[in-house]
Amino acid sequence: MTFVLKSAASALAISCGVAVMSAAPAHAYTLMDMLRGDRQRSQSTIFMDQAPGRPVPRGAVGGSLGGLDPEAPLPKVSGPRYYTYKAETLQFVDTSKFADPVVTGAVADVSASGDASAEPAVQRRFLAQAKVRANADVAKALEAYYADSGNPLVWVEGSQINERAKSAMAALADAASVGLDPADYAVQTPNIDPANPDPAARDRALTQFELELSAKVLAFVQDTVRGRIDPNKISGYHDFQRKVVNLAPVLKLARMSPDAGAYIASRSPDGPQFEALKAELAKLRAADGGSEEQIVISLSGLLKPGDSSPEIANIVKAIGKHGSETLKTDHAATLAAYAGGSDYSPEIVALVEGFQKERGLKADGVIGQATVRAMTGGDSNASKIDKLDVAMEQARWLPEDLGSRYVMINQPAFMAYYHNDGKEQLSMRVVVGGKNNQTYFFDDEIETVEFNPFWGVPQSIIINEMLPKLRSDPNYLDQLGYEVEVNGHAVASSSVDWYGSTDNVSVRQPPSSDNALGELKILFPNSHAIYMHDTPSKSFFKRDMRALSHGCVRLSNPRAMAAAVLGTTVDDVAKQIATGQNHAVKVPQKIPVYVSYFTAWPNKDGVVEYFDDVYGRDAYVDKAFDATSKARGAQI
Repeated sequence: MTFVLKSAASALAISCGVAVMSAAPAHAYTLMDMLRGDRQRSQSTIFMDQAPGRPVPRGAVGGSLGGLDPEAPLPKVSGPRYYTYKAETLQFVDTSKFADPVVTGAVADVSASGDASAEPAVQRRFLAQAKVRANADVAKALEAYYADSGNPLVWVEGSQINERAKSAMAALADAASVGLDPADYAVQTPNIDPANPDPAARDRALTQFELELSAKVLAFVQDTVRGRIDPNKISGYHDFQRKVVNLAPVLKLARMSPDAGAYIASRSPDGPQFEALKAELAKLRAADGGSEEQIVISLSGLLKPGDSSPEIANIVKAIGKHGSETLKTDHAATLAAYAGGSDYSPEIVALVEGFQKERGLKADGVIGQATVRAMTGGDSNASKIDKLDVAMEQARWLPEDLGSRYVMINQPAFMAYYHNDGKEQLSMRVVVGGKNNQTYFFDDEIETVEFNPFWGVPQSIIINEMLPKLRSDPNYLDQLGYEVEVNGHAVASSSVDWYGSTDNVSVRQPPSSDNALGELKILFPNSHAIYMHDTPSKSFFKRDMRALSHGCVRLSNPRAMAAAVLGTTVDDVAKQIATGQNHAVKVPQKIPVYVSYFTAWPNKDGVVEYFDDVYGRDAYVDKAFDATSKARGAQI
């Protein structure tokens, strides 16, 4: 809905408001209030004071504090922001309890005597002198393990490091294969002169190495399970409950494992999506980017069916390289018959349309920059590797097992996917938030489908977008058929003092063919008031760049998605809508929904696809990586 709400295209431009104030959220009578039947709302902190001498409409209701110049700038509700990432600090491990109190007093004598049988006691004494920094969780696990004198050293035996240590170090050195930075887990082997051994210096170096390697192993396990950065420190658009990793048994399990390196590597996620990202990363790292042929398609405008262009040869060549095997099989005759002409013939148009369809682009045969980018591979190998590193990090923020039944919304792809029995059964185009009204990155559970919904207008839209109209024409909402309430009582829009506070004013749009939410909405209650919904404005789905909403997710085929999550048929959904009555139906079983943001993600065939970073979020993740590595390096 906009201020000219009769226009369906304009209506959907602001169908969902997710902006919040810097001080506190401002709420109107929203979809969550509707769902729980709560007509009492929390208070806003936005106040629009009445100016001295300003005429107030006869019978006006609403707040009025006085003192605001009517010519002053209108109030605004601001959205979340991106932060300067603050890396986790490291602390010294408390080694004061690492020495065995029973034998410590005799350590000096046995060390001098060179008695090999006494080496464990000697080493425990030097272990207590080691200096290692780690985060709080890793430090706690180290202190618990080494304070127990019954736990033997893990990586040192006698006067040398053991094979277990070498295996562990090899696994840590391979951290890049799972999207992590090997430098974060590097440990130097002790520098011991075998020709002139100094027992005390040797044991001091060995025990320092023991503690350092343990700290790095624990840090790797923690990072590979939950991610090395805290997503909630990136921006207000990230909303995750960070995973808690149980580090207590890690060192014992590494010690008992026949292959410590294999055990450490096994802690990385192994879901099919992560494995596909990992395989793609390995392929790109093995490739010689300098020798890879780069296909360039130079188009200054649009190439339409029936046109001619010398770039047709490169277009056919690019599809032959980047198109799927299915596509090339289906159009094998066209590819084989092409002899290098410049005509954009119907056969080549059909080939291009097939390529566009499998890449999620508008399959109209018109070649613009989005199609060119897909045809040429879009990103360099280096750019793809960076996207994969970010994607593998972000995959760790989600459950390792996404479930056998779930909905995945990938914002950069502008697509939603429904999975059941571990397989993708439905996919559709979506519209997500614009750059100034970004959709959040979080996961939740689908609970309800509401048919013929009301639209509770968020305070962000009332203040940012409706208020200018209302101050010039207080009848504005009445004319459009909106329902206005003050303190829970229905009033005319014209009777509200729109220069006063709106904290007790709610606005909603009744169900209708013009309703901004269309026929239905699919709810997964969250603090951001984000949900999936229909729209009367279908033209946006024809665009390739679909970051156009106020934050909610508009579905191109909402009836199919509603039927899927309800476990029913599209015909039954149509009957629910045909009643014309507003009513909600709970899903038989809550379904995970991942409102995600991946610029690299595998499709249903396991092929990794790459997408534009529409909000520029990958750059913030990269900055967080750099800040984390610098903090770790500076505090060692």
